[in-house]
Amino acid sequence: MIPVIRRILRAGIVSEPRPEPAEAVELDRLQGEIRRILGRALAIRQVDAGSCNGCELEIHALNNPYVNLEGYGIRFVASPRHADMLLITGPVTKNMEHALKTAWECMPDPKLVVAAGDCACSGGIFGESYASCGAVERVIPVDARIPGCPPTPRQLLAGILAAIGR
Repeated sequence: MIPVIRRILRAGIVSEPRPEPAEAVELDRLQGEIRRILGRALAIRQVDAGSCNGCELEIHALNNPYVNLEGYGIRFVASPRHADMLLITGPVTKNMEHALKTAWECMPDPKLVVAAGDCACSGGIFGESYASCGAVERVIPVDARIPGCPPTPRQLLAGILAAIGR
């Protein structure tokens, strides 16, 4: 136990630095924009259609204390029946094609679909093959695309805002 404590004391704090004040002002501006456009909370159902999970890690970062997505009135829900938006990552695999269509059909109108990451936007490095349908738009209509491999939390938030503004 003592060697572990010594190692911890030698390493010090190894977390990220806090955001710069300019970033905090930008995030506050985005929060006001979201509330102005929606007038209420936005419910998002995230669907992994076959990704490498890089985009999911960045989506999880949206809920950390730095970004605090729920503070902006945006939350993730477990059912597409409660969702206003589908946030889809990865190329659509053949095994997920039917499930993705079903999730889209279960959503109440108006429906928003956002393709997050290069794989969801264009098929990425996986492309279209015997196991993959490729981009999300080959399966269901897409309202907004967020390019990047993976996109940063700020890019994700800006892409969600762009979809809401449509």
